[in-house]
Amino acid sequence: MAALVDHPALQPLKQTFPEIKFGVKEFRGMVTVVVPREQIVAVCAFLRDEPSLRYDMLAELHGVDYLNYPGATHRFAVNYGLTSIANNHRLWLKVFLDPTLDTSPNHDVRDEDVLEKGDPGLKLGSVCGVWAGAEWLEREAYDMLGLIFVGHPDLRRILTWNGYGSYPLRKDYPLRGIGEREDYKIVTRDSA
Repeated sequence: MAALVDHPALQPLKQTFPEIKFGVKEFRGMVTVVVPREQIVAVCAFLRDEPSLRYDMLAELHGVDYLNYPGATHRFAVNYGLTSIANNHRLWLKVFLDPTLDTSPNHDVRDEDVLEKGDPGLKLGSVCGVWAGAEWLEREAYDMLGLIFVGHPDLRRILTWNGYGSYPLRKDYPLRGIGEREDYKIVTRDSA
């Protein structure tokens, strides 16, 4: 029989959001709560604002591609690493996403069109309004995996350029790239 997971945030979450069936896992002392993507902003705001919890710091936010991962039932996930500095507690939140469009390279839309034309299966609410530090973390997850954070104040690529054409951390992205190095214009000192 599996042991029950105990964490100070679980009961307040269940009481505040009785309509949500949270998934809860524990691995090496770290508790992860799976949250539906429609509720991620409300759950994050509650965890920050609840006086007994006070998750006042978003320590990490990153995306994961589960393509060809054994036993995976979803393609993508966004992980949120929360810290309550006052209580010295940590909690992970996870949101699963499944694309509805082709994810292979060269099916990208430009930054200015991503909210309108981007894959609806990869859209979720931005938590920048909850933790301002999420801004660059969400931009990196967008740039590298194509995860679209609706409500982000400045959603654009941060490591590659607008119109790059792909998302390099997707598992269906070729290891040798899609010709970026071969097609890259070399700028010399004289031509600059």
